[in-house]
Amino acid sequence: MRELKILAVVVALTLITYWGVEPFAHSQMHPHVADADYKFADVDGLNGTKGDATAGEALVAANCTACHSIKSKGFPEVMDNASSAAAYGVTPPDLGSAGKLYNADYLAAFIKDPAKASDVSHKFVDGRAHPMPGYSWMQPQEIADMVAYLQSIAPKEMSNKEVFVDACQRCHAIKYADMQKGTMAAFTPDENIKSYMGKLPPDLSQYIKSRGHSYLETFINSPQKHLEGTAMPRVGLTKDSQDQVISYLEEVGDSSKPMREELGPKFLIYMVIFAIFAFLWKNSKWREVH
Repeated sequence: MRELKILAVVVALTLITYWGVEPFAHSQMHPHVADADYKFADVDGLNGTKGDATAGEALVAANCTACHSIKSKGFPEVMDNASSAAAYGVTPPDLGSAGKLYNADYLAAFIKDPAKASDVSHKFVDGRAHPMPGYSWMQPQEIADMVAYLQSIAPKEMSNKEVFVDACQRCHAIKYADMQKGTMAAFTPDENIKSYMGKLPPDLSQYIKSRGHSYLETFINSPQKHLEGTAMPRVGLTKDSQDQVISYLEEVGDSSKPMREELGPKFLIYMVIFAIFAFLWKNSKWREVH
């Protein structure tokens, strides 16, 4: 009986200590925020308007390709990354995959007002304009047509790496993915992106470990929830695209996760068996004493 009381005290103290170090500390450092909203209900999107991809092709060619490449459709980069960054502050993305990566309503809202849709209006004040002009002067049907065209030309399937490259690598490096060749550095040169964002965006090689899956899920969806006033834009990824980004971060930053998850149950089984043998051994020794 005395031993059970000692065990109960040890277990209680251990649980209290664990709660203070892990759940409580985590709640203070990372307060709870609303769940990710993959419908982007707050944006002025398509509002039910159906687009015509055929009509959208000419509109995209006339209004987008002066700055954006669409390599899959024969529209090359207008300038190299360094020149584009010097001109706009950040390298404009290729639009070939935009229709797959981004939520359609978000994409429509971004075309109308990039700063508002990406939730960084606070960054563009006192005469400072977003590098991409808004197209709110266009008819809603025209914007819907452009979105429909971008969706029609987007690839049906993309690897996790391809999604990360198109969605994140303009600003963020993930150098652990290719230490030898250095192909996973950010497309925008450091000096340009630092000037544009106010600070150098972090390398994401270890972010899956330092932040965790649940944090990244809400942060990527809406950075302002965690860092109010941050210059990082809301990028409008669909749930599938965001899941692929996080999966790629796991592939690079936590490649041993599958092995660790496989080993966990085996280790617990071992500990249970070990505890049983320890208990039996202890009883046999004390039986001799008594």
